[in-house]
Amino acid sequence: MRRRPVPAALLLSLALLLTACGGNSAATTSSGDGTDGQGSVTLAVGDQKGGSEAILRAAGELKDLDYRIEWSTFTSGPPLLEAVNAKAVDIGGVGNTPPVFAAGAGSRISVVAAWHGTSAGDTILVPNGSPLRRTAELKGRSVAVAQGSSAHYQLVASLKKAGLSLGDVEVEYLQPADALAAFTSGKVDAWAVWDPYTSQVLKARQGRVLTTGEGVTNGLTFQVAAPSALRDEKKAAAVEDYLERLRRAYAWVYGHQEEWAKVWAKDTGLPEDVALAAVQRTYATRIAVAVDEPLIASEQEIADTFAELKLIPRKVDFGDFTDTRFNGDLPPSTTPARPSKGS
Repeated sequence: MRRRPVPAALLLSLALLLTACGGNSAATTSSGDGTDGQGSVTLAVGDQKGGSEAILRAAGELKDLDYRIEWSTFTSGPPLLEAVNAKAVDIGGVGNTPPVFAAGAGSRISVVAAWHGTSAGDTILVPNGSPLRRTAELKGRSVAVAQGSSAHYQLVASLKKAGLSLGDVEVEYLQPADALAAFTSGKVDAWAVWDPYTSQVLKARQGRVLTTGEGVTNGLTFQVAAPSALRDEKKAAAVEDYLERLRRAYAWVYGHQEEWAKVWAKDTGLPEDVALAAVQRTYATRIAVAVDEPLIASEQEIADTFAELKLIPRKVDFGDFTDTRFNGDLPPSTTPARPSKGS
């Protein structure tokens, strides 16, 4: 079966797109992206392209800062959390699985804020002409996934729901750009991935959804801080203000989806229609929630799963890697996400 190759320029833009869900990328940080605000306190913020800085700037939330934000850009969640552990970064945003791997490695991190969204953009994709119609039919098939990513757990959980285990499929650990090339060239039977890659494949009519993460993954994303920064009274105050601004910015996205999609497309190099589809399906659904016991229990399930699979070196108590002081009057983590418009 022949499928259209993906244009090199689009592969490049997607390779450079830095997602909060990222896997075990070996890429390094890119510092010196700029500083906002003024004052004697500097908050070192780890970001991913088209992430927190872009949302805050688009929503007008970087005005009147009485502390400085020094931005550093990372390729994915794991290297960002390595920087948090090394005290090179005070705080940064990641998906639901990188903190589990960091905790398993004994990193010094604290989850301080959370957002709950839908898992509709977390998918297992198959080519349009694939005979596969049910998750159970993946048995014996090859599936591409980024190791340590949110898609990694989604694949495990989806297989379990279908009565299969990770050992029942041929797992190909590939980062998204390589996985996209493998998927569109027919080298793998399926691809476990997240938005905006889901939207890119669907918009290009290069595949269809076999199953989504709805009902099997928790749809959480986090801001993770260095405990050393939280022990500094002035930095902790800056973290509190930063999180309040970020929560308002995500709320702004819900009411300005087309505006944000244009900004995001420009910042990442994504086509505007792909960006808008991903925003409507996934990113605009997020609502700020508390770091609470149900959240910890949900993440503990992910940690226990990867420990049992020996994909993290030890069992962890995820609660030891959280800090609830910034919850305020936020709703519980089980609060339903905003409705997705789909695409």
